[in-house]
Amino acid sequence: MPWKSSLGRFLSSAWLQAACRLALGGIFLYASLDKIAHPRPFAEIIANYAILPDWLVTLPALILPWLELLAGLLLVAGVWTRSAAALLSLLLLAFILALGVNALRGIDVSCGCFSTSAEITENAGKLILRDLLILLPGVILLLFGKERGEAEIKKAGG
Repeated sequence: MPWKSSLGRFLSSAWLQAACRLALGGIFLYASLDKIAHPRPFAEIIANYAILPDWLVTLPALILPWLELLAGLLLVAGVWTRSAAALLSLLLLAFILALGVNALRGIDVSCGCFSTSAEITENAGKLILRDLLILLPGVILLLFGKERGEAEIKKAGG
């Protein structure tokens, strides 16, 4: 089918790949900053999800923002793009799952996405929809992107 070929070329085009890298990387760079600066309030937000036991809340509050920052930097720099996109896509799927659990419970939580203010609660359904939209560039990078150097390795017969 000719449209599949055209769609594949479009989704793997350099300009769309760059736009996806910059959008997803920029979103997570921005999202990481407040959480890095304020780990205690972020830990409270994680605790409010009531999914993890209390003794396990601090670890993700300390690690997740740095993973977001690192993966965001890698995407913006164009290095290890598929790996960074895979990490951020997995994180987004985990966030969607956590929001879904609370939506089923009928609880609106502060997502902790871009702010560590626990007072700001939002409808979980809207947050899930937003996260699904943010997931789209990651999926495009995973399915149609290439790691830097991947083409040279294939040419060399590796």
